[in-house]
Amino acid sequence: MSAPNVPLTQTAVVFYEHNGPLKVVTDHPVRQQKDLKPGEVLVAVSHSGVCHTDLHAHAGDWPAPVTLPLVGGHEGSGHVVAIGDHTQTQLKIGDAVGIKWLADSCLDCEYCRLGFESVCKQAVNSGYTVDGTFQQYAVSYARHLTPIPAGLSMEQAAPILCAGVTVWKAIKEARCKPNDWILISGAGGGLGHLAVQYAAALSLRVLAVDTGKEKEELCAKLGAAAFVDFKDPKALELIKQYTDGEGPHAAIVASGSAAAYDEALDYLRPRGTLVAVGMPHNTKISADVFWTVVKELRIVGSYVGNRQDAIEALDLAARGKVIATIKVEPLASLAAVYEQMKTGTLAGRVVLKCSP
Repeated sequence: MSAPNVPLTQTAVVFYEHNGPLKVVTDHPVRQQKDLKPGEVLVAVSHSGVCHTDLHAHAGDWPAPVTLPLVGGHEGSGHVVAIGDHTQTQLKIGDAVGIKWLADSCLDCEYCRLGFESVCKQAVNSGYTVDGTFQQYAVSYARHLTPIPAGLSMEQAAPILCAGVTVWKAIKEARCKPNDWILISGAGGGLGHLAVQYAAALSLRVLAVDTGKEKEELCAKLGAAAFVDFKDPKALELIKQYTDGEGPHAAIVASGSAAAYDEALDYLRPRGTLVAVGMPHNTKISADVFWTVVKELRIVGSYVGNRQDAIEALDLAARGKVIATIKVEPLASLAAVYEQMKTGTLAGRVVLKCSP
């Protein structure tokens, strides 16, 4: 099945070596319906969010190998324009769908059966091991495409597909109950500003940690109960002060900075949970074993979410509980966006317009 008038070529941003030029290629091939394998779907990409993971893929500084050459990106919203023959799916031509970091998994191993598709040994990752969404037409996999609810715009859906689902799942991992204090480190960034809203939607009290007046104002607008600038020499003292002298019940480190992990275990209250999300290069969590045991602390890694997490995250966005703060840029501006992200000054999320 295919929509009419699918072009043979398209515009895509490609890099051929780590830290090499991001080339805007205007004659990049579009996979045609006859060339799609069973289970594959061609999506006309409308918008794509830009994530710090894309920076790591470009730099090649994570232990997992990257496929080269590569079209990056893994927060793609768009519409189905072709479906491979013999594909078992309820998707139809024209359906609005999202392409996520987790492009595919086997759905048959123990991890997949338990809903932990992200750690499947056969997992395929968009914009990392297969071409992603920084292009006008992307091939993905029917069983992991996520339906986008009616009424949610393409540009708003895009950042939910990675940043949103990642922090939504992380908040669930924190095991907080309404009225608990949850600290969000990197609260004014692409992941963090969404985490503030998801946490507030669950009636959690959010202590936002970031730096700068712009990010403080953003966090307050999004529902944070308090804000601490991590550059304040009294930051640790203020965190305890805001949280009844005990510290937060949980902390989610959404920042890509190694420093965000330095004191995370010091400010948690007894039986508190540290949820590690941000993955700065070559960073370790240092835990004092005595106090970790005596305070009964939990350290949890949270890596994206499963198919149900994605549906829940999009549903909350569609109902207006979560609204991404975005800046829409043209696809060709990706290199400039990367440079801005490296400075850590962006508030919210950049979304690229991929469609012509």
